[in-house]
Amino acid sequence: MSNIVKQKRTVGARIYKSGIQFRKNWPLLMLCLPTLIGMFLFAYVPMGGVVMAFKDYRIAKGIWGSEWNGFDNFKFIFATSDMWRIIRNTVLYSLASIVTTPIVNIAVALLAFEIDNKRSLKMYQGVMQIPRFLSWVVVGYITYAIFNPRYGIMNQVFEMFGLEAVDVYVTPGVWPFILIFLALWKGVGGGSLWYYAVLIGIDTELYEAAKLDGANRWQQTKYISLPHLIPLLTIKLILAFGDLFEGNFGLFYQIPRDVSVLYPTTDILETYIYRALQSGSFARGAAVGFAQGVVGLVLTLIFNKIASKVSPGNEMF
Repeated sequence: MSNIVKQKRTVGARIYKSGIQFRKNWPLLMLCLPTLIGMFLFAYVPMGGVVMAFKDYRIAKGIWGSEWNGFDNFKFIFATSDMWRIIRNTVLYSLASIVTTPIVNIAVALLAFEIDNKRSLKMYQGVMQIPRFLSWVVVGYITYAIFNPRYGIMNQVFEMFGLEAVDVYVTPGVWPFILIFLALWKGVGGGSLWYYAVLIGIDTELYEAAKLDGANRWQQTKYISLPHLIPLLTIKLILAFGDLFEGNFGLFYQIPRDVSVLYPTTDILETYIYRALQSGSFARGAAVGFAQGVVGLVLTLIFNKIASKVSPGNEMF
């Protein structure tokens, strides 16, 4: 009986402390309320439409009035001859992003951390932020202005040097490099800020002590800066592996301009879903989206478990 009484007292004490914390922080919690409401309306309410993946959807009958067809939509997806190519592209681009994005973002953050002149630092960070605020539509036009087969900047430079013009819009092999570069270029401004924020929060006494012990800048980076970035890097990698079967629709649709010749290296699940919706195959598009969500959840749980073993204390949950 004494153990039961102790447990009840412990639970009561936790509830009491939670109430005190809520009363102290309620203004901050109220600031979160609009975001929570928006997330509920736009992320959770539409989840009822997932049943479309299991129905023979007809617009006239609506989602709930359409007949159930079980896993027929999923069977069609995996029976499509192009599906394995699409999955291959999606996974390989995601893996390339998982490898290159942290390296570039951490390198830029470390370089920014070495800049002592605040005016120069603000200028560099401001310039790197500009691509982040450009839509993929705008970036697509810029890319087309460079690679246009007849009037593009690249081919005009080639002609100046007596070289033959190159039509990249009929050359699938070059697009992995173009797409990966553009993704890095557009995301490095915001991505590096996460790591830079961690770096400026490190106690400066650690660096001063390292200097007294004779550590050079590389040693300070290796033994102080990089270890402090591991928790954030771990969370980022877990989330990235959860999105292994997803891709940026704007990048893979707007930049290659939906040219069918380039599908072998530019077609991913998001662009496939979009074409399915254009052709009226709403249920098939929903089936692909549902499969992505399930696989993403499973991968997140798996890599979170791996992170808890490899880097204890840095996992998400």
